Amino acid sequence: MKNIVREPQQERSIEKKNKIIQAGYELFTETGYYGTNTVEIAKRAGVSTGIVYGYFQDKRDILICVLKIYIEQVSLPLIDIMQKAKGNVDFASLAESIIDKTIELHEQYAKLHNTLHSLAATDELVNAEFIKLENNITEQVTEQLRELGVQAESLPERVHMAMNIIQSFSHEYVFDNHSYLNYPAMKRIVRDLLVKLIK
Repeated sequence: MKNIVREPQQERSIEKKNKIIQAGYELFTETGYYGTNTVEIAKRAGVSTGIVYGYFQDKRDILICVLKIYIEQVSLPLIDIMQKAKGNVDFASLAESIIDKTIELHEQYAKLHNTLHSLAATDELVNAEFIKLENNITEQVTEQLRELGVQAESLPERVHMAMNIIQSFSHEYVFDNHSYLNYPAMKRIVRDLLVKLIK
């Protein structure tokens, strides 16, 4: 018989569920998804395994909640930079701010980033959440750029390409670190390329 999952209504129950999600977040970051089991999540959250299964069908349900928190944490700071841009914008400075923030977020969430992105290749729901994230950022940044007076042709496509370039450089900067590459020079190249793409 399949476990019936309840949605908590009382404050105490909501707090327990959030503790389970937080425990999952910490453990997936520390030991990865496959290196974590439900018993460990329950122990970290300070609840019984039965309580975990009262709120979640399985470990993957917890993962999806963790993924949504992660997506919010990595997208909101970037959207915030765009929303604060007003008037006569220096697009080179704006591009540099976004590059720096993206690198900072990759460094801050490096382990969880690797865990979640590795699952995207095999888990349709995880992949769908990342695609939704890309879509949301593309739409919001495109709208903000139009409000700033940018009238480039095929702007959503340009924004999406710019996002891919920033992501690629951030991965290179944080995870690869090739000794023969000059990263400050590469960052300037990326910044200038972004400005050309958008303007």
